[in-house]
Amino acid sequence: MLRTKDILDEKDKRLRQISKEVIFPLSKEDIKNIELMEEYLVNSQIEEKAEKYHLRPGMGMAAIQIGVAKRYIVIVQEVEKGFDSYIVINPKIISNSTEMIYVEDGEGCLSINRECEGIVPRYARVTVEGYDIDGNKIKIRAREELAIAFQHEIDHLNGILFVDKIDPKNPYKDIDKYRPI
Repeated sequence: MLRTKDILDEKDKRLRQISKEVIFPLSKEDIKNIELMEEYLVNSQIEEKAEKYHLRPGMGMAAIQIGVAKRYIVIVQEVEKGFDSYIVINPKIISNSTEMIYVEDGEGCLSINRECEGIVPRYARVTVEGYDIDGNKIKIRAREELAIAFQHEIDHLNGILFVDKIDPKNPYKDIDKYRPI
């Protein structure tokens, strides 16, 4: 089982690496990592389990956050009757809306263990292409919170943290140009 302490902190230089494309078939190790990432994300969103195992709540994780420099991400979104899981290997954003949004309460990250003031402009809608764990091509259209999660996790694969997108001189720059969610 993954624990919060297993997730790399922003001070770890590995988070700045550009992750490598994944070759199919996936290795047993990659499949196990994906299962652990998904399990962590589900458990972290269930209050009793998050407390029991001292898990910081998270919606998404990129492989690099557990020290694996490969291009795969897992996103777990709570829905009415449980959770929807998105496992995407070699994800790419192939289209996006012109409308920009930001998380009103501030974006968070399992690798950043501090308060971060400011807004992170993101596309309101994105279309992501990639592959499932069996190597089948998939396309996902995401909006709002899910779109932000995809952009955030794909940034990780490129060595970018959300704090890099906050203007250090003016953290709320152009806030009136974006819609809060």
